[in-house]
Amino acid sequence: MLFQCSMKLRGNSKVIKKPMMGMAVLILTMPAFAAEQANQKNAASNASEESIVADKVKVTSILPDRLEAVPGSFNVVDEKELKARQPFSVREALNQTPGINIVGEDAFVLAPNIGIRGLNPRRTQRTLLMEDGMPLFMAPYGDPSAHYTTPLDRVSRIEIVKGSGQTLYGPQTVGGMINFVTKPVPKEFQASVMAIIGNNNFSGGHVNIGTGGDWGGIMLDAVNRKGDGIRKNHDFEINELTLKGQLNLDDRNTLIAKLGWYEEKSSISETGLGEMEWREDKYQAPTGDQDQFNQTRKTLQLKHIFEINEKAKLSTQFYYAETSRASFRQINSPGRYDSDSPGSSTGYSRLDRCPSGAMRDDLSNAAQCGGRWRPRDYEYYGIEPRLDFSHNLFGIESDAVIGFRWHQEDIRRNQFRANGPEVQSQSWAKALGDHREDVRIDVEAKSYYAQNTFYLGNWALTPGIRVEDLRIKTNVVRAEGVTHNNPESSLTNNQTKVLPGFGVAWNGIENTTIFAGVHKGFAPPRPDRDIVARGANTAVVHKTKPEESTNWELGIRSNYFRGVSYEATLFHTKFEEIVIYSGAGAFINGGESQHSGVELGGRIDFGHIYDTPHNFYLTGSYTNLFTAKFKKDGQRAQDGIVSGDRLPYAPRHIASINFGYSHPVGLDARIGIDYVSRQEVDTFARVLHPTDAALSGLAGDIPSYALVNASVSYRPVGSKATFFVSGHNLGDKEYLASRVDGMVAGRQRQVFGGVRYDF
Repeated sequence: MLFQCSMKLRGNSKVIKKPMMGMAVLILTMPAFAAEQANQKNAASNASEESIVADKVKVTSILPDRLEAVPGSFNVVDEKELKARQPFSVREALNQTPGINIVGEDAFVLAPNIGIRGLNPRRTQRTLLMEDGMPLFMAPYGDPSAHYTTPLDRVSRIEIVKGSGQTLYGPQTVGGMINFVTKPVPKEFQASVMAIIGNNNFSGGHVNIGTGGDWGGIMLDAVNRKGDGIRKNHDFEINELTLKGQLNLDDRNTLIAKLGWYEEKSSISETGLGEMEWREDKYQAPTGDQDQFNQTRKTLQLKHIFEINEKAKLSTQFYYAETSRASFRQINSPGRYDSDSPGSSTGYSRLDRCPSGAMRDDLSNAAQCGGRWRPRDYEYYGIEPRLDFSHNLFGIESDAVIGFRWHQEDIRRNQFRANGPEVQSQSWAKALGDHREDVRIDVEAKSYYAQNTFYLGNWALTPGIRVEDLRIKTNVVRAEGVTHNNPESSLTNNQTKVLPGFGVAWNGIENTTIFAGVHKGFAPPRPDRDIVARGANTAVVHKTKPEESTNWELGIRSNYFRGVSYEATLFHTKFEEIVIYSGAGAFINGGESQHSGVELGGRIDFGHIYDTPHNFYLTGSYTNLFTAKFKKDGQRAQDGIVSGDRLPYAPRHIASINFGYSHPVGLDARIGIDYVSRQEVDTFARVLHPTDAALSGLAGDIPSYALVNASVSYRPVGSKATFFVSGHNLGDKEYLASRVDGMVAGRQRQVFGGVRYDF
C-alpha cells in the first residue's frame, strides 16, 4: 500500500545521512536536519546499503527525514509503485490514496480536479499543488486553479500531506498538499527511452539523458503525449522539455537550477451537454471542431544550499513561472440555460454568437458562427530563504525551521467576442472582436513561518505558525464592452492572517506512530471572481472573504505486524466563509460548513508473511465522509445554501481495492476496483426553475460508479528493458462525471502498453 513505502523510508532513515548532506541542493524542505547528525554513527556499518538507499531519497521533499515525527496524516507514492502500476494519468496515480476524490473531465486529466476530504475538486482550487516545493497553479493567490500537473515520467515520488504538516507551506492550507518530487540529477551517465501506444489514438514517448560526477550533474527530459479525448473532436497533445542541473561549488555550497517549457494544444469544449443532448449521445461535443484550449508554460527554479555546519543549513530558493492560456468557446450555457430567463431550457444547447440570430439554434452552423476567446496571461515569481537547524534549547533535542517568502503575481484576463467565423482565430479575435473584458490583477504576498519539533523520549511535539500578509489589487479596465474609470472598478484588498498549528506524535510501539494535530487553514480570496458587471457601463469589484478553517486529526500508522501496514485517520474540519460556485462564473461566500470523516488504508504482502518469493498482495483504501454539510442558510434563496444540506461534489464513500502478484523475476500484476458514491451538484443548480433543472444538465445527482482497472509490468532479471500493459475502466462503463457546466461523461475504456529501455 502507499503507506508502506513511506514506512520503509522511515525504517531506513539510519542509513541515508551522509549522502543526503552532499546532495542537499535537491532538498527544499528538511526540518529534521539534526536527525541526520544523530544517526551518522550508524552509517559506517551500513556503507553498502547506504549508497543504494540514498540514491532513492536525494529528492526535494516537503516531508521531513524523520517521518515518525510527522504529527499528521501523509502518503507517499514512490517510484517503484509508479513503475509497477503504470498509471495513465495523475488520477490513476492518486486514486488509491485515502481522502482524495478526482473528477475526470478530460481524457488525460490536463485540467486536474482534485478534492481532499470533501472539498470541492473543481480545478484543484483547495489543494496546494507543488513540484519540488514550487507552486504549480496559474497564480497561487490570484487564480489558484490547476491546468497543469507534472508529467509522471519525470516524477520520483508523490507526497500527499493532509495534517498539521501544512504549516510551513501556503497559501492553500485548508485541505492538503500534493508535491511532485522530480528525479534527481545523476552522478554518472544514464539514459532511458520509453514509447507507449494505446486505443483512442493514444501514443507517447519519454527521453531522459543525464550525466554527472563529483562536480554536480545535468539532465534533460523530453515528454510527449497525444490522443483522443472523452468526447468526439476532443483530441489533445502535450509536449514538455525540462533541463535540470547541479553544481557543487565546494563541500558547503551547492547550486541547483531547473528550466522548464510546456505546451498544450487541445480541442476541448469546456461546456457540457443539456439533458436531451446527453440522452442522444453523451460523448458528443457539438462545437468540438472549433473549440480550443492552448497553453504555454515557462518556469525557472534556482536554489542555493549553504551547509553552515553539521547542525544548520540555509537554503535560498528563487522561482519564476509564466503561463499564457487561451480558450475558444462557442457554447456558453448548456441546454440553452439562461440565468436571466428562468424556464428557458430546452435540453439542447445554443451557439453563443452567429451572424444571424436564427442560426444559433442549429448547432450544425458552428463553423459559420463566432464565439468568444478568453486569453489570459499569468506571471509570478518569488524568493524564499529558509534556515533549518537543530538545537538543545532547555536541554531538549529539537529541530527547527524559520523562513520567509516574498511572492509577486501579475495577471491579465481578456475576453473577445464576435459573430463571424473569423473570430475562431485568436489573432482575428484580438483585431476585430468585441473586447468584452480586460481585468488586471496584481498580488504581493509575504509569508513568515516558524516551526519547532521537540523530541521527548517517544514523543515528538511540533508547534508551528505561519503568517500570510497579502495585498491584492484588482482593476477592471474594461467590462461589458465599455472602458471604466469609475472608482468602483478598482479595489485593493489587504489581509493579514495568523495561522498557528500544533501536532504530537507518539512512537512508544515498535514501527507504529499515533498522532494528533490541529491547525488553522486558509485560502485567499479569488480576485478573478470578484467582478460583477452591472448595467451597460458599470463594473463593480467586491470583496470575497477568504476561506478559513480549523482542521483536527487523530490517527495511527503502523507496520508492526510482518507483511502488514495500515493507517487510520479521523478528521474534522470546520469552515468559515466557505466559497461556493453560484452560477454564471460567479463565486460567493457560503458561510459555515463542516467536514468529518475517517480514512483507512493498508497493504498485506502474503509473500512477506510466509517468506516466499511468490508474493500475493492486497491493497486497499477507504474514505467515509460521514459529514459534509452547510451549517447555516445562505443570505439569498437563489444561491441554494440550506443548513444541513450536503456540500457539492463530496461523495460519502470512496474506496479502492486491488489484488496483485509480484515475483523477484521482475513481474508485478494487479487488478482492482475503484468506487465513488453519489454526489450532489452545485447549490445554485438545486434551486433552478423546474424546466431548467430538468433540462439544462446542471441539476440532479451524480450517480455512484465503480471502475475496473488492471496493470502488468515485467522487467526480466538482468535486462535493461521493462514491458508493461495497463488498462482503466476495463468494463467500459458509461458514467456521469460532472455537471459543473453541463453533463460531462467520464472516460471510457483506456488500454495502453509500452516498453522502457535503460542505457
